[in-house]
Amino acid sequence: MLEMLGSYIELAVDVERGIGAGGGSLHADREAVLLDDGSRQESVWGADWVPSSRKIHYEALINLQPGQKNLSMRVEDPVVCSGVEQIVRAWPEVE
Repeated sequence: MLEMLGSYIELAVDVERGIGAGGGSLHADREAVLLDDGSRQESVWGADWVPSSRKIHYEALINLQPGQKNLSMRVEDPVVCSGVEQIVRAWPEVE
């Protein structure tokens, strides 16, 4: 998944279904994969995984979700951040 961007991986994570998609150059591409697979828009959030530091960054254009009261590119709800983190860190390649 590092091929496209080199130092980090763009992710879209469905916190309701507990699944995610990573890779490519746009969070929106990963979001589309999840939506096509049955995810609901309000449950999908964008993040980046940085393998070298093992950190997750919670910023992406797909996080602009006024209906979810998220008015910035950063995920503002700590519960959503926690859900994203649990899903991402559960992936075998991440740990």
